Amino acid sequence: MGEALRAGLAANGIARENIFVTTKLWNSNHRPERVEPAFEASLGRLGLKYLDLYLIHTPYAFQPGDEQDPRDQNGNVLYDSGVTLLDTWRAMERLVDHGRCRAIGLSDISLTDLLPIYESARIKPAVIQVEAHPYLPETELLEFCKEKDIVFLAFAPLGHGMKPGLLEDPVISAIAARVGKTPAQVLLAWAVQRGTAVLTTPKSAARAKENFDITALPDDALNEINRIQTRERLNEVVKTGVPGFIAQGR
Repeated sequence: MGEALRAGLAANGIARENIFVTTKLWNSNHRPERVEPAFEASLGRLGLKYLDLYLIHTPYAFQPGDEQDPRDQNGNVLYDSGVTLLDTWRAMERLVDHGRCRAIGLSDISLTDLLPIYESARIKPAVIQVEAHPYLPETELLEFCKEKDIVFLAFAPLGHGMKPGLLEDPVISAIAARVGKTPAQVLLAWAVQRGTAVLTTPKSAARAKENFDITALPDDALNEINRIQTRERLNEVVKTGVPGFIAQGR
């Protein structure tokens, strides 16, 4: 990513101020003394002088060290009970104080875990990034973010392309046929209209262009999507801190 940034900025004459760069603090770097070195290492790899947004990857702290996925002899994740999420947040706040990071936030967090951080934070979270789509609308968390002026950034808005899944859902497919859009465009329009930002991972330029080509859905279509009863979390990272994109079943 750093190589692409350097090449793109140099070749296309794009000003650094015209791109928004986000990266994350990994789980094994939650100890306050590890936060700034981890941040500086990311800046170095990216070849940048500052970040627009730095997120805590998950609320779970792993055993500190260079091992990204520390496990015991039985394959169980080794967590770090010697640090709290608030300890980590305080260190994140100092990054903003030093001027190398414009904003900070959290990822893969529940409203229950977010509330004490928000109440205690000197610098409030600017962004909360969580899995969200019609099968996992996270409505209560979204309403809290709206009330507190926090950007709600939805990842997996298309359900990670899992099949069968959101892109084949009969309600979504019927609406897509009715409004002359693809199921993906319907899902993204729903997400934007309910007040979320979206994070997609298109695999081609054509898919990226499709994702931008969305238009507002009529109220009846929004209501149909909101009435979908399926509830499915695709990524259990919110419960364990361990990333993974395997559907857990309905």
